[in-house]
Amino acid sequence: MSDLFAAAGMATAAPRPLADRLRPATLSDVVGQDHLLGPNGALSRMLAAGNLSSIILWGPPGVGKTTIARLLAEETNLEFESISAIFSGVKDLRAVFDRAANRRSMGKGTLLFVDEIHRFNRAQQDGFLPFVENGTVTLVGATTENPSFEINGALLSRCAVLTLKRLDTQAMETLLERAEALEGRSIPVEDRARAAMIDMADGDGRYLLNISEQAFGLASEPDRLTLDELSAAIQKRAPAYDKDRDEHYNLISALHKSIRGSDPDAALYWFSRMLEGGEDPLFLARRLLRMASEDVGLADPTSLMICGEAARTYERLGSPEGELALAHAVIHLATAPKSNAAYLAYKSARAFARETGSLMPPKHILNAPTGMMKEQGYGDGYAYDHDTEEGVSGQPYFPESVGHRTFYEPSGRGRESTIAERLKQIATIRERSRGKP
Repeated sequence: MSDLFAAAGMATAAPRPLADRLRPATLSDVVGQDHLLGPNGALSRMLAAGNLSSIILWGPPGVGKTTIARLLAEETNLEFESISAIFSGVKDLRAVFDRAANRRSMGKGTLLFVDEIHRFNRAQQDGFLPFVENGTVTLVGATTENPSFEINGALLSRCAVLTLKRLDTQAMETLLERAEALEGRSIPVEDRARAAMIDMADGDGRYLLNISEQAFGLASEPDRLTLDELSAAIQKRAPAYDKDRDEHYNLISALHKSIRGSDPDAALYWFSRMLEGGEDPLFLARRLLRMASEDVGLADPTSLMICGEAARTYERLGSPEGELALAHAVIHLATAPKSNAAYLAYKSARAFARETGSLMPPKHILNAPTGMMKEQGYGDGYAYDHDTEEGVSGQPYFPESVGHRTFYEPSGRGRESTIAERLKQIATIRERSRGKP
C-alpha cells in the first residue's frame, strides 16, 4: 500500500477522509445490503457458484456501489479497472478494453467498474457489448437512475440488475459505531443530535460519515454539541430528487395513487416531498386537474372546479402562500368519492369512433337549411325534447347502422348515484319510444 501512495506522490500519513478510512475490507463488512450479500443474497449465490456475471448496481448515492464492485474484484481474483462515465470518453474505453484483452491473453480476467454508467450515450453503451459477450471484461455498472429507462436494452439483457437499498437507521447506527471505534471516542453530540445526524444523511452512508467527521472536529468530550448547534454547523443533505428523472416519476405516482386510494395524509406527504425537492407547483397543479377528471369524475364534479381555482390561486399568489391552495385541492381530491366512469366512457367512445369511421348521424337530428336537404329527409321527424312531458324524447342519436351503445356506466358513488337513477329513467323512455313495453 505504501508503494501505491508513493507512486501517486502522496505520503502514507497524508490525511484521508473518514469515509475512505472506513471503507469495508470484505463484502461481509458492507452494511444495509443483506438482500444481496447475506447468506441467500444474489451476489452471495453468484460467488458461491463461482459464476460472477456482468451486473448493474442500481441504488441511491452513498450505499456502497463502488465498494461492492472493488470487493467483488478481490473475491474473484479479477483485475479491478474503474472509470467514470462523467469524465471518460471513447479513447478511455478503448484503452481499458486493450488492457483487458492483454490480460486475458495471459489468463487474467478484468472487472470493469463503470460509475454513473447511464451517463454514456447509446453508442458508447453499445461499445461494451462485444467485450462483455466474449468475456474480455466482467462489467459492473453503477447507476442512480432506473436502468429500464437509462441503459440500452441490448446491454441490459446481458447484465443482472441488482437493486441496492438506502441505508436504514440500524445500518447508519452501525456506521457511527465504526467511526467511534476508529477514532477511539464517542461522537461529541447529544442523543437528539445523534438521531438528527442520521436524519440529515437521508440514507446516504458516505454523507453520514462526512458529517460525523465534522462533528468530531467541532467539539471534544466532555463537551457535546446540542441539536441546535449541530444544525447550525452542518447542513442537511438535500433530498434525492431530480425533476426530470426517476425519482420525479416515483413520487408523482405515489401522490396520484394516494389520492385515488382516498388517503389524504399520504397524499399530503408525497405532495410535500415533491415541493421540498424543488418541484414546480404548477406541474403539481396540472396533475391535480388530471386526477379530478380521471379518478373523481362525476362522483364529485366540484373537484375539477376546486383544482382549477387552486391552480389560478397559485398563479396569483405564488409561493409559499399559493401552495396552501394546492394543498386544499389535494385534501379535497383524496376525501372525495371516486369514479373513473367518465374516464372509461371516454376511452371506449374513442375506440368505437376509430372503429366506425365516417358513419353519418341519423337524418332526423340533422339540420335542413336548404330545400334540397329537407327533400332528402334531413330533420324529418325530429322531436324537440323540451316539448315532451318528461323532457326526454327517447329518439335515437347514434348512426342508424350501429344502434344505441353504452359507454358511460355511473359508479353509484357520490353524485353518480343520482346520475345512475336518471339514466335508468331515460333508458325506460328510450325503450318506450321504440314501442317496447
